[in-house]
Amino acid sequence: MMRFDLVDLSLFRHVVEAGSITHGAARANLALAAASTRIRGLEESLGAALLTRNRLGVTPTPAGRALLAHARSLLAAIERMQTELSAFSGGTVGQIRVLANTNALTEFLPEALSAYLAAHPGVSVDIDEHTSDEIVGLVAEGAADLGILSGTVDTGTLQTYPFRKDRFVVVAGSGHPVARRAALTFGEVLDHDLVGLDRASAITRFLAERAVRIGRVMRLRVQLRGFDAVCRLADARVGLGIVPESTARRAARGLDIAVVPLVDPWAARELTLCLRDLEALPAFARDFVAHLRA
Repeated sequence: MMRFDLVDLSLFRHVVEAGSITHGAARANLALAAASTRIRGLEESLGAALLTRNRLGVTPTPAGRALLAHARSLLAAIERMQTELSAFSGGTVGQIRVLANTNALTEFLPEALSAYLAAHPGVSVDIDEHTSDEIVGLVAEGAADLGILSGTVDTGTLQTYPFRKDRFVVVAGSGHPVARRAALTFGEVLDHDLVGLDRASAITRFLAERAVRIGRVMRLRVQLRGFDAVCRLADARVGLGIVPESTARRAARGLDIAVVPLVDPWAARELTLCLRDLEALPAFARDFVAHLRA
């Protein structure tokens, strides 16, 4: 007989979406050992392998993809029930699941979120970071209510709305050989040591993939938690950094760094909101979309 509970289903969803049992356990607020035990218990109960494990992480098997679809449906139904019942007790109105690329997450969402949450005290927002390509698939599958991604990505049949505009630039210490350049290609940047976000971040994975496309690799000397830290180490001439222009201009007011445009077409970042069906969202989620668009 199959035995599993909502914690198992939620954990399994997190593990698949994170591509890692370790990261999935962290999202589910479980210890790694407990999470591994629960996943093994699920597989034993179902009598089938749910995950393919390799050195890069995990991917769902055909049985795992079937379970994931059911888990998302059940968890969404539970969340809707909790939302409706909480109205009778004055509790939380609801939760919005958002997927965002690094640029949107670090540069534009914090300010927008603070204003929205102050006006909607009963709403919580759960945000995960992914690359733009990943966001399209996850939103289409129902893994999130809303995605914020690069406007250059094909969003298929998803509904889209403009969000913000920005671009990636290179930051360099004032004495660095490229500091006086009027512009740079990504290939020229790869001739130098770099400082950037950790390898699990969406932007680092995106840049690594772009390097592979032109037969190169990134020489990341230091991996950091945020773009501001990247600018500080660029100032110290540890390496070049690639950051949003909005970050670079702000950092340049207090650091001795040069801001050099990247000429590659993908460097221009027109950020877009994407979702399956605006009218199908709860009223508080539609309010959130309207707030972001404004």
